[in-house]
Amino acid sequence: MRFDLVTIFPEFFGGPLDHGIVRRARETGLIDVHVEDLRIFTKDRHRTVDDRPFGGGEGMVLKPQPLFEAVESLLGHSVGDAAARTALASNTAIVLMSAAGKLFTQDMAWRYAGMHRVIFICGRYEGVDERVAEHLATEEISIGDFILSGGELPAMLVLDAVTRLLPGALGNEASSQNESFGGRQPQHRAPASASESGARAPAKAGADRGGGMLLDYPHYTRPAEFRGWSVPEVLIGGNHAEVAKWRRAAALEKTLRNRPDLLA
Repeated sequence: MRFDLVTIFPEFFGGPLDHGIVRRARETGLIDVHVEDLRIFTKDRHRTVDDRPFGGGEGMVLKPQPLFEAVESLLGHSVGDAAARTALASNTAIVLMSAAGKLFTQDMAWRYAGMHRVIFICGRYEGVDERVAEHLATEEISIGDFILSGGELPAMLVLDAVTRLLPGALGNEASSQNESFGGRQPQHRAPASASESGARAPAKAGADRGGGMLLDYPHYTRPAEFRGWSVPEVLIGGNHAEVAKWRRAAALEKTLRNRPDLLA
């Protein structure tokens, strides 16, 4: 099985990948792990990966262009644009680690363990351009209702959780069945192949923005038009009251989609 980690801090993974079960799985060829430096895919001499968000607000947002091109380089093909999408292999997942994502569970770990490849996008700063979440990632995942500085550590936690489920990783196959969340393996699991953001780490799950806890609203940054996907017009219009109204509605919609339990 192959894991790819897209990050602006490739050196971060030097320690976590070199110890324990993950190290043994790499040495035996059970898993292949590749770390991709996001800054390679920037277009300016400063290797800029982020920009200020449309509509104003604190912090910086990761731009869509480097992230799309980094993942496409790993896949070996374009994912397309708004006019024409390219289908992704069913045994591949592109996972955006984001505090605004669905809560990671052991059931998800089992599902990923049945795939051939998982590409992790590790966010930083205030978040990631929403077009990455909507049109590049196949899933947006959080490891919990708390804030970290980036998606690298959450991605490593998911990688570890998945690796230990692969046949041969633990030595004793019963080990993964007889522990917390262990006995929930899907009945028909496909065989395993030989990242304000738990993930986007600075992402915020905001307390009561009017009716329960809402996830962070979607972020967008330049360019305003990217592959046929446009930034919502309200964020460019300069009407701060309308921006605030849109952000609350968008946060509510995303919470209903990804974490309806927060609105209980």
